[in-house]
Amino acid sequence: MYKHVLITGGAGFVGSNLCLAIRKSLPDVKVTALDNLHRRGSELNLSRLLAAGVQFVHADVRVRDDLVSVKLDPDLVIECSAEPSAQAGYGGSPEFLMETNMVGAYHCLELCRKTKADMIFISTSRVYPYGRLNGLAYSEGSTRFELSGVSAGVSAKGITEAFPLEGARSLYGTSKLAAELLVEEYADAYGFHFILDRFGLLTGPGQMAKSDQGVIALWVAAHCYQFPLSYIGFGGKGKQVRDFLHIDDFCALLLDQIQNFGAYTDQHFNVGGGLANSLSLLETTELCQQATGRRIAIGSSLADRPADVRIYVSDYSRVESITGWKPRIGAYQTISDIHTWLQNGGDALRQAMTGG
Repeated sequence: MYKHVLITGGAGFVGSNLCLAIRKSLPDVKVTALDNLHRRGSELNLSRLLAAGVQFVHADVRVRDDLVSVKLDPDLVIECSAEPSAQAGYGGSPEFLMETNMVGAYHCLELCRKTKADMIFISTSRVYPYGRLNGLAYSEGSTRFELSGVSAGVSAKGITEAFPLEGARSLYGTSKLAAELLVEEYADAYGFHFILDRFGLLTGPGQMAKSDQGVIALWVAAHCYQFPLSYIGFGGKGKQVRDFLHIDDFCALLLDQIQNFGAYTDQHFNVGGGLANSLSLLETTELCQQATGRRIAIGSSLADRPADVRIYVSDYSRVESITGWKPRIGAYQTISDIHTWLQNGGDALRQAMTGG
């Protein structure tokens, strides 16, 4: 069992929930959360972390000395820090994206080299080229698009780890794929081990959603706080589909990987909710109306955004085959959990979510 787990991005949505889950399930493990508090709302998580006995380090993965010149001695690094938007860099500079996702990962790997720590790298389904994904055969139903047939890297359950990687994938996806390659090279060169998890859409209570990241939480917040949304691209009908994973299911997998690291080691995995936990925007709207009892104005834009994907569903068969992990929390419960969190969050949460 690892003695000291360092979680970068540890005050963010994913990182803070993971810190708390480890402290609850593995109380003898020291947990350190490292975060620069750049992400809006991340400061709201600090009191929960400190109350749970998580050590907090205010530092930035973009700054090498913040990691390797301070007295950090983890034996496991979980790299959760990221600029997570697939729209990042389009129409502006990609500097923050690349410095966080690529340079930051390099600095985390330097720490692993120095301390001989293993790494779990939180990657993304966005490493798969959007042009290839959008070129897959599909059909159009009354509420969603659906993939038609199987092909290279596509099973009846969704996208597998064998999906071809040639082609543009978004600046964000490229930054994460480059970091994945660094992880593998560093592990080979310096003798530590890794797990690479390519997650689809992660969501749940605590997610400070934006228009370009965290779409399910954004949809619930819009219904809760009554601000308008739009169906963007792919005909403007809201039929594009993503699978999602509740943050509690994410934490359950990471806890299993920490405790059974050898079973997963030096492999990469597609992880998501799969077909059972997939939604179109149109279907998400219906569930939000049921959960909140409210309706909002939803506009329509025909223009596709850069790197957007018509359909992505994770085939998580490989990760399930290791120790039997699978998602447990479905769509309506996920949306209800987010709604309850928003209702109980008060003015500070409302201001953080809406900017006013």
